[in-house]
Amino acid sequence: MWERTTTRRFLRWVFSARTLRRGLIALVWIVSLIALYYGVADWRGRHAWNEYRQNYEAHVASLEFPVYIPKPVPDPENFAATPFVRSWFNLQHPNFLFDHDAWSQADNMIGYPPKRPAGRKYEKHFENLVAWQEAFVAVHSHAAKPKDGFWSDKLDLASRAQAAPAVLDGLKDDDAVLEELRLASARPDARYPVVYDMENPWAIQLPHLNTIKLTCQCLKVKACAELAAGQNENALDDVKLMLYLADTIKTEPFLISYLVRLACVEITIQPIWEGLAEHRWTGAQLQQLQTRLEPYNFIADMQWSLRTERAEGVLTVDLLRKKGLSLLVDSSSPYLNEQVLNLLGRIVPSGWYDQEKLHYCLLFDAEFRGSVDASSRRVFPRQIAANASIGETMTNETWHAVIHHELVARMLLLGLTGLPGPVAMAQTATDQAAIACALERYRLANGQFPENLQALVPRFIAHLPNDVITGESFKYRRADDGRFILYSVGWNEKDDGGVPGKTMFDETEGDWVWEYPREK
Repeated sequence: MWERTTTRRFLRWVFSARTLRRGLIALVWIVSLIALYYGVADWRGRHAWNEYRQNYEAHVASLEFPVYIPKPVPDPENFAATPFVRSWFNLQHPNFLFDHDAWSQADNMIGYPPKRPAGRKYEKHFENLVAWQEAFVAVHSHAAKPKDGFWSDKLDLASRAQAAPAVLDGLKDDDAVLEELRLASARPDARYPVVYDMENPWAIQLPHLNTIKLTCQCLKVKACAELAAGQNENALDDVKLMLYLADTIKTEPFLISYLVRLACVEITIQPIWEGLAEHRWTGAQLQQLQTRLEPYNFIADMQWSLRTERAEGVLTVDLLRKKGLSLLVDSSSPYLNEQVLNLLGRIVPSGWYDQEKLHYCLLFDAEFRGSVDASSRRVFPRQIAANASIGETMTNETWHAVIHHELVARMLLLGLTGLPGPVAMAQTATDQAAIACALERYRLANGQFPENLQALVPRFIAHLPNDVITGESFKYRRADDGRFILYSVGWNEKDDGGVPGKTMFDETEGDWVWEYPREK
């Protein structure tokens, strides 16, 4: 009886006119507060993002990713319209030439050089043609790969010249397709048949990048063998084809394309260096190489690549708004449920997405602020190190990142901090190669290398490139044995007297040095 009486009284109170009126008023207040919150959040996010976007696009570049997609090129003018290149994009029946040809099989058999003794500095070496010869013999005889791979310490010219014909013969599998690429390189433009899927830009497939790099690696071995065999004109053609291949991806709006281009140019430096080390190039050939190398400005190109990367990030946020936050499951936390993420994505105010775009761009700015200067072709290691700490401030907690609008930034920006380092290395290698060509032309004309770099201007080089680290001229001195040493002070910003670190481009010690082996 007591319970029924209490329940009856409670129900009377709940459904009384006074209680219902108060509940309705409270509900109206709650709905109003929620509506106010969403309205303010949407307005703040939209206002802040539009203000940033308008300022950025007025003074820098567009934030619309489709703007950066290369324009179509007519087939007769398009390098990428050749049958071999088109086969790279046939994903159902791909061309595995560089997976099963003799070169790729031999490449898997090449071993690593012996570990240098402790304290010994880096020394650049010639391509190990004797090892390549042994690898090709093993491929043709179906012999097994040695435990440590093929390697030889016979790097002298006589040994390499003796091995060169066998290496060139082993590369004949690829002659037809390389000739197809060589003929196509006469075309003025290149636009690969990439499917630019705006619904999911991160699903865009780029199968050509790996093949381009493999082709350059194959051509590198071929050019080095041709130089050893005295076929320097053929080697020059292969070097020019390598540089052309690298430049075919220059206009692609992907950071990975830019990085592959850097790698391909650095691969090309090896045969150029070998021809210079043994005075194989003629004056006319050196002039052609120098003409190709001097225009490279990877620091300016990096700015363009970063703009496309920024636009891809903005497009990613728009994609999350449209498709749902479940797209983050693979790249976020394995413990998050797709349905929960999509529900969260529908609940959050639309201004949250605008804040995500804003914070992504602001953190992007902070990560690269003061790290490079395209106008002076400078890179600033200390500022890059300082900017790297920005990533440490971004939380690893997904929910915390959602609340503080750092979800997309955490996903896309953490891997970009070290980008200026490889750019500085590639620019240094290319600039040193161009100067070395001018130095060799001077030697051919005067019988010896000059006492200083200024002697090259303007007859042998119109303008001396600066060291990207210091902004000053490269360090140079002529050695007593007729050689020279050309170097940048390197990432530690300290002049170590032309002594390299443990690697060619050591990021902790030593200089970045261009020099040739001593004659034995």
